[in-house]
Amino acid sequence: MKKKIAIYPGTFDPFTNGHLDLVIRSLGIFDEVIVALAPSLKKIPLFTIEERLSLIEKTLKKYDRVRCEVFDGLLVDYVKEKKGVAIIRGLRAVSDFEYELQMALMNRRLRSEIETVFMMPSEEYSYLTATIVKEIALLGGCVKGLVPLTVEKALKEKFKRMKGKNC
Repeated sequence: MKKKIAIYPGTFDPFTNGHLDLVIRSLGIFDEVIVALAPSLKKIPLFTIEERLSLIEKTLKKYDRVRCEVFDGLLVDYVKEKKGVAIIRGLRAVSDFEYELQMALMNRRLRSEIETVFMMPSEEYSYLTATIVKEIALLGGCVKGLVPLTVEKALKEKFKRMKGKNC
């Protein structure tokens, strides 16, 4: 029987508990999940690609059916190369849907054999974005419970003035 591999792509700058939630829930559907770390083409990331890869690998090390890799180029080509059957995309709100629908339809046009699976995060993470997490950390707010512990520590290191107040 063919192994069902899903690719969960993103810039993950930083990797949040919402991202982690989708990875764990994807394991209930797929045999293997590859977290595919993409370079950020539209914005300047806070963490380097090497830092993001390391943080994600540390966070996911206890999940033996998950791996993290860096990719560059067309996502559908990467999915085909990895023998993936699906792309995992998170939808937090209706505002995410239009962009994600466009991307899914274009990916289907490029490689019709690859499906896009939309997943909603758990309710507690439905408002969470990496951008919001970075802003909170930059302004000295507490990100405990929003990101994995390794990411929380890395954010504290990036923003020295973050004292962990209000936690």
